[in-house]
Amino acid sequence: MFDYGILLYPSANRVYADASAGLLRAELAVFGEALSTPPEEVGERRLGGVTYVTFSTAKRLSEEDIALLSNLSALYALFELTDGLLRPVEVTPLDRFGSDLLTIQKYPGKTNELFTKLLLNVTLLSTTDPTAFLHGPLHVLDPLCGRGTTLNQAMNYGLDATGFELDKRDFEAYEHFIKTWLRGRRIKHTAESGQLRRNKVKLGQRLELGFGLTKEQYKAGDVRRITYYNCDTVTAAGLLKTGSVDAIVTDAPYGVQHGSHRPEDLSRNPLELLESAVPAWVRTLRPGGALGISWNTHVAKRDEVAGILTDAGLDVRELPDFAHRVDQAIQRDLIVARKA
Repeated sequence: MFDYGILLYPSANRVYADASAGLLRAELAVFGEALSTPPEEVGERRLGGVTYVTFSTAKRLSEEDIALLSNLSALYALFELTDGLLRPVEVTPLDRFGSDLLTIQKYPGKTNELFTKLLLNVTLLSTTDPTAFLHGPLHVLDPLCGRGTTLNQAMNYGLDATGFELDKRDFEAYEHFIKTWLRGRRIKHTAESGQLRRNKVKLGQRLELGFGLTKEQYKAGDVRRITYYNCDTVTAAGLLKTGSVDAIVTDAPYGVQHGSHRPEDLSRNPLELLESAVPAWVRTLRPGGALGISWNTHVAKRDEVAGILTDAGLDVRELPDFAHRVDQAIQRDLIVARKA
């Protein structure tokens, strides 16, 4: 057997840091399904006064295995444990631009960026081709995207992404941030914004970005795209082609800003929102694609959320326990389902 230890990424959020080891163990179990040698005896160990998530494998991890594990959300460093010593394993994370793309924005209610990465990872790994995101530009949709943490994580992975958000303030904040960030990092890009119309009806605003992972790729026409629509999330089915999305990832909201109806009918109930919006989202999802949702279990039960996904024609996956405390009012969990 070969033994490994993962040093956890230091989190600025104390509550999330307390949950991070357990979340990483659950995430590792999902990653393990795509490895050539599944992890065994997953646990925690104190080494030199520091907590590591440890696991064993029947064979030494291959280069492809390490490339996949390099993207674990809370992985800071990977070691092989031999004779009581830590031998560093060279990791090759997919991140193209660095963590500042995810961490610069600070605002009340922001989803922890490590959890956003975890939710995206678990959803991508739940598609029929779980390692496809390592090799090509998949299309990710966040239909309740807020100020764009999921869009930025997809961008950091070199993926295409689309977001929907009804709150105009979130749209304007994201537009200002991402344009400033792209200019500051001198990343070759185009940015176009303006009114969003369909059938001569104004739906809201739009932001369309095209960027290169490198200057050479941009010049060669190899461009990734981020699109942000400031409009009702139910319009997703009309603005995106049927079956054009590989993965849908979103954090179900707790306030009115993500309501799924007209402004005067905004709903605070996440179940009402999901019942209205999920069928529209699912139409954009390709066969074999996956949808991942996180939500507050204090306001919606798991079987209720699972029932909405099942009624929309999705197959809910059995996953390890990802439930964890965010604050006194929020106990967060996630659920992932696949389109047949």
